[in-house]
This record gives sequence, structure tokens and C-alpha cells, in this order.
Amino acid sequence: MPFRKEVIAINLQFTIYIDASPEKVWSLFTTPEHTRKLFYDCVLRSTFEEGAALEYVGPGNDGPETVHIYGKVLHCEPGRQFSYIEHPGATYYPNHAELSCRVTYTLEPFGECTKLTLLNDEWSEGHPGYQKTVDVWPMLLSDMKTYAETGKTLNLGW
Repeated sequence: MPFRKEVIAINLQFTIYIDASPEKVWSLFTTPEHTRKLFYDCVLRSTFEEGAALEYVGPGNDGPETVHIYGKVLHCEPGRQFSYIEHPGATYYPNHAELSCRVTYTLEPFGECTKLTLLNDEWSEGHPGYQKTVDVWPMLLSDMKTYAETGKTLNLGW
């Protein structure tokens, strides 16, 4: 019988409102200048075309070019929506290719602000990163909001 990857139905969904334009919020998770400040000194490498590879690369266990997350772009509409499948980098788990989830950022104008909805779903069964992600997303989104509005990141003690 061929290998069958199970997906569990645990959805993480967060909505925040940011006093910035959708274009500015978009740049926070797509440009190296901002991702380095918000995502552990990592940059997101991708062409952002549907089907393209993506990877968050930065300092880590394997040196300055550690691949922390890799995957594939599912949908990309700049300033509006970005969705991808991600796997943890090989440095974290020997079965990294079997571990996956989907991340979708949706940006909507809301008055003079941006409504950011993050959906993290389609978790593979037994994904060991799930519980950490439950705790980390609220911190990352709070940091993103603060950075967009003030130009400063939060001191989260990391």
C-alpha cells in the first residue's frame, strides 16, 4: 500500500488590525529588510509565483544559511493574499518532508487600517511543531503590528 499522509483538522486562525496600508503590511512578510527584523533574522526566498519554491533562511543550527522552513507557494496576490505549504527545515526533524501545514495571510482594507487574518491549517498528523506554533503566532503577529505602526520590534526575550 502506498504511503498516505494524514492531515489533521486543527486550524489556527488569528485576526489583527494594523494601522498601516495593505501594501506596507505585505512588505513585512515578503521583503528581506522586514523579515530579518520580524522572523529571527531570516529572509524569505521565493519568486512568489504559484507553484514556486519558498524557504525561510537565516542563522541557525546549520550556520548562517540554515533553512528553517521550506515549501511551495499555493497562491500569491500581492497586497491581498499569500498562501503556501510549509515543512520544517531538515535541521529540525529527520522526517521533515512528511511534516507539513498550510499558512495563509489575507489582507483587507478596513477603514484606514488593514485587517490581517492568518490561517494556519492542514497540519499533518502528529506534527511536532504544532504546539510551539500555537504559542508563537500571537507573539509574531503582535510584533508585526507594533513594527508596522512604530518602526520598533517588541522585546520578547528571544
